[in-house]
Amino acid sequence: MLATCRDLPDLDAEGQGLVRALRGRGADARPAVWDDGGEDWAAADLVVVRSTWDYVPRRADLLAWAERVAAVTALENPPDLLRWSTDKTYLEDLRAAGLPVVPSALLAPGDGEEHPFLDREHVVKPTVSAGSKDTLRLGAEEAERSRAHVRAIHASGRTALVQPYLAGVDDHGETAVVLLDGRLSHAARKGPLLRRSADLVDGLFAPEEITAREPSAAEADVARRALEVVRARTGATPLYARVDLLPSPDGPLLLELELAEPSLFLEVAPGATEALATAVLARAASPGG
Repeated sequence: MLATCRDLPDLDAEGQGLVRALRGRGADARPAVWDDGGEDWAAADLVVVRSTWDYVPRRADLLAWAERVAAVTALENPPDLLRWSTDKTYLEDLRAAGLPVVPSALLAPGDGEEHPFLDREHVVKPTVSAGSKDTLRLGAEEAERSRAHVRAIHASGRTALVQPYLAGVDDHGETAVVLLDGRLSHAARKGPLLRRSADLVDGLFAPEEITAREPSAAEADVARRALEVVRARTGATPLYARVDLLPSPDGPLLLELELAEPSLFLEVAPGATEALATAVLARAASPGG
C-alpha cells in the first residue's frame, strides 16, 4: 500500500506512476488514506508513506498511526525516521554532526519573538510544516510582521524556525538531491518559491517549478554525508531521502532533509520511477532490509 491523504485519495501524479510501475511487475499496489480507520494495514507486505501531506496540524496522529502500522507490517520510512524528520529541529542534530546547515534560530513557545535575523531579509516558518505552509519571506523593514508570525506559530503550540534568506537561490534555485535505497539517484532544480512579503500559502502546498539538474560534486557530497548521519542514528538505510540544498559563497548549505513524505521528482529522471519500484519490491520481500 502507498499511504496518502484524503485530499489526494488516488495519490499525486508521481505516486500514480509508482503504482503503475509496481503493478507492471505483478505487485498488488494501491493507494490507501492513512487516517482511514477501515484500512487493514496488516494485509500489506509493505506500507510506503507517500503523499500524507495533511499531517501538519496533527503530527501526533500521524506518528501514532505509523507506530500502529509498523507493529503489524513493514513501514517505509519507519516511525523513528518519521518522528525525527517531521520536526525541523533535526537541523541542529545535523549541524552538530558537522554538516553545513543554513544558519538557523529556533524559538520555542515561551522564548519570545526576538531573533538575530530581524535586520536582514529572512524566512520564518514552524519547525513542523510541509509544502511551504505557514512560511513567510520577510524583509528587514517587516520586523513587526516577523515578530507577529513567530507569535502566531507559538500560539499554535509549535516552535518557530528563522533563517536568513540566501539571495543566491533567486538565480540558482534549490538543488534537491534524491537518494533511493541509500544510493544517489538524481537531482532536480527547484525554482525560487517564496515571494517577499507574500501571503501565506493556501492549500496543501505551494506549486513548484521543477527541472532536472546534475548535482555538483559538493552537493552530492553533502547529500551522502546527511544520509550517513541518518544511518548512524538508526542503523538502517531509508527507502527514500531528499536533501534540499541552497547555494552560498562557501558552498552548498543544507536546508532540509526530507524522510517522511517528500515529492521525489521522479518525472525529471528517466528510470527513477522504476528504480524506486525495484527498491520497494526489495523491501517488501525483505522487511527491514
